[in-house]
Amino acid sequence: MGFVALAVLGVGAFGAMVLLGLGRLLWSTVGAALFLGAIGYAWQGRPSLEAAPAQARTTMAEIDPDEIALRDMLLGRYTQDAAYLVAADAMTRSGDTASAARAVMGGLSRLPRSFILWTWAGVTLAADAKDQVTPPALLAFRQAARLAPEHPAPRYYLGLAYVRAGDAAEAQRYWRRALALSPPGSAYGREIAARLALVDRFLAMQRAGIGR
Repeated sequence: MGFVALAVLGVGAFGAMVLLGLGRLLWSTVGAALFLGAIGYAWQGRPSLEAAPAQARTTMAEIDPDEIALRDMLLGRYTQDAAYLVAADAMTRSGDTASAARAVMGGLSRLPRSFILWTWAGVTLAADAKDQVTPPALLAFRQAARLAPEHPAPRYYLGLAYVRAGDAAEAQRYWRRALALSPPGSAYGREIAARLALVDRFLAMQRAGIGR
């Protein structure tokens, strides 16, 4: 049935060209377009397939509110840099990790020396690689650390990327460094210490299991 409709459409288009008085020089152009369309339909068309309404296939991803609160403490919330992080959050929630990474990279084109954006470039690039610390993500984290050598955020978020990648030992190493760089008694220092304690406990249990 679909191919019959295609044939009727072709005859109708030919009739319309005659009625409109199109010059014969244009017939070849219109005919070529119709011919390409017919080839495409013959190749990929599925006339026997029943019609069905389009359905959205968006996967929503939750962002831990505790992590957002810690980020606000570490990196601030009401800054020019943070605006790009908020945009990346919205894209991450919609499941579009590639757009989240692009949003942060767009911010870096305007603020190339922002250690905040370099840190979050590492976060979003790792997320877009299915939670793997890829060379581009690692490069972004290292650039953030070069720009802010005494700030704990680049080390903390690199450690978090390793947690998500399943490498607790690497996470422990970077979180220890992040804690050492945190001012004593700071709120974010306490949060990092709590997370580090969980990783320490996990690794201790893992070693005990291997020992048995």
